[in-house]
Amino acid sequence: MVKAMRSLRRALLIGGWAWGVACGAGPGGMVEGDPDVTLKARVDRAVSQASQRPGPKAVEPGQVAITLLDLSQPTAPRWAAHRGDQPIYPASVVKLFYLVAAHRWLEDGRIDDSPELQRAMKDMIVDSSNEATHYVLDVLTGTTSGPELTPDALRAWHDQRNAVNRYFASLGYRGINCNKKPWCEGPYGRETQAIRAFEPRRNLLTTDATARLMGEIATGKAVTAERCNQMKALLARDPQATPKPDDQTTGFVAGGLPAGAKLWSKAGWTSQTRHDCAWVDLPDGRRWILVIFTEGHAPDETLLPEITRSLLGP
Repeated sequence: MVKAMRSLRRALLIGGWAWGVACGAGPGGMVEGDPDVTLKARVDRAVSQASQRPGPKAVEPGQVAITLLDLSQPTAPRWAAHRGDQPIYPASVVKLFYLVAAHRWLEDGRIDDSPELQRAMKDMIVDSSNEATHYVLDVLTGTTSGPELTPDALRAWHDQRNAVNRYFASLGYRGINCNKKPWCEGPYGRETQAIRAFEPRRNLLTTDATARLMGEIATGKAVTAERCNQMKALLARDPQATPKPDDQTTGFVAGGLPAGAKLWSKAGWTSQTRHDCAWVDLPDGRRWILVIFTEGHAPDETLLPEITRSLLGP
């Protein structure tokens, strides 16, 4: 595995692939071209209604980013967004990008499959385990956390850690940074060193890029169709499940779905953020990708369901 990672790293360096936050002409992939006028009206309505909520629940337009993607006709996707190209700290939504990268690496033989890797990917997505994510990112990049490093060693370590960024940059993803581990406590040592030494200092995603990735999973285009099915199994949620603390449905998109809807999602939340990336199949046959990032309203479990109802309503 080490030899394979070294070969990958050398190939990426020779190829000169860029990484990190970059400006581009549109979000790329299936979320490209001009936004759909009808969908833009839905997005604008949702933002307006959120801004008119009473008292401290009112959401300023700059506190929310939304990308809405209609995949009812997969060969002719439609999309619209509000601040969809703005890089935002994604919390645990970044784990979706690590999941896709892991399947890409496995498909290409860059890393070896094992029961432990499968267990970690499952826990990373189903339970949103940070510790499992640490393991997956270590496997993807050939890096580990640990004591401080010398400046030269830190630069080499950081270069290796950017393998996931280089992969997504090669596919045209812009405005994202996926090279940090999510923490409940910490970070320490070389992780802290890298945060202080290199920009960006945090993971960043846009709702456009996140909607594109979930859309590619939904249409079987992320890696292979079979691997998309494996990812789909981990992302499946029950919108009708009994709410419980810290699940990925209570206070998220699931709360705004009609009866009979099917849901696959990856949520993320901190003391300041509440996000969700959702693929929704409605009983009438429509298929939607909804990505909603909010800041400053993390404790409010009614906000994302309300935005969802507005986006999917008549």
